[in-house]
Amino acid sequence: MRRLLFVTVLALDDADREGSAEDVFLSDAQKYRRELLAHCYRMTGSLHDAEDLVQETYLRAWKSYNNFQGKSSVRTWLYRIATNTCLTSLEGRKRRPLPAGLGGPASDPTDDITPRHEVAWLEPLPDAPHEDPSDPSVIAESRESVRLAFIAALQHLSPRQRAVLVMREVLQWKAAEVGEAIGASTAAVNSLLQRARAQLDEVQPTRDDEPAPPESPEAADLLAKYTAAFENYDMDKLVELFTADAVWEMPPFDGWYSGPADIITLSKVHCPAQGPGDMRFMTTTANGQPVAALYMRNPETGVHESFQLQVLDTRSTGIAHVVAFMERELFAKFGLPATL
Repeated sequence: MRRLLFVTVLALDDADREGSAEDVFLSDAQKYRRELLAHCYRMTGSLHDAEDLVQETYLRAWKSYNNFQGKSSVRTWLYRIATNTCLTSLEGRKRRPLPAGLGGPASDPTDDITPRHEVAWLEPLPDAPHEDPSDPSVIAESRESVRLAFIAALQHLSPRQRAVLVMREVLQWKAAEVGEAIGASTAAVNSLLQRARAQLDEVQPTRDDEPAPPESPEAADLLAKYTAAFENYDMDKLVELFTADAVWEMPPFDGWYSGPADIITLSKVHCPAQGPGDMRFMTTTANGQPVAALYMRNPETGVHESFQLQVLDTRSTGIAHVVAFMERELFAKFGLPATL
């Protein structure tokens, strides 16, 4: 319903809105849609929820435009509305985890795997196409602030801690501006930020090397070797590509696996592929990271069908982390075909 209402607003005949302040506002506000989507995604950990919350943000803004006094920019005003829309939406909701974030030990790859569809899992965020580095929205949506590890860590914070941390350290707002946006004193904002930083230090993994940008030759070469090894069913080659402490997880299954040997055993025991040619890949990016979109051959039809979206954390020493999302609906969100 929210989407329908907003689409109706945008679809009004130009003659009905020509020259109106609301028309000018809507035209100006649309350029912030992508960065607002990233903001709502950081707050919720869900692409689906973020899309709905951006629609709700624009609808609320359009309805209350007459109250906009111009004391701040339209962009700042939209962020205030988006943040409070997210805070309202998050009331009473549980955090969105990844399997490794459930608190259990690493799993035995030979054990049965159990889907947990009742859990609201963390979701990936497709990267924006044709990003312009000079665009302020790209600055607000820096890769570090949407990487899966960071988004997963944010889920350990309360919604208000999350809002304060993102607005202060990602958007670079002043404490007084954040307080005005969420209805808190400057002292309360500083206290929330201090607790949020301490909590992140406890849950965020620390590594000596930085992630490789997905467009770098090193990351591209590693991704090409990775997809080729799977397509050729060359498990020995795959072992060489993972770091010694690599982690594999695949929501909605609740297990996670540590080390190349266990990851390869998991693939041999539970992957439907039996040999070369059963798997094919397309590549893209999400969360500022390389993505290998896996298509599995259907033995009855011979057609390769969408199966997993694998988001890779690539380092100078190899592939350090793979989150293989099993929700096939995500392929459409990424602009990927359902079959090859």
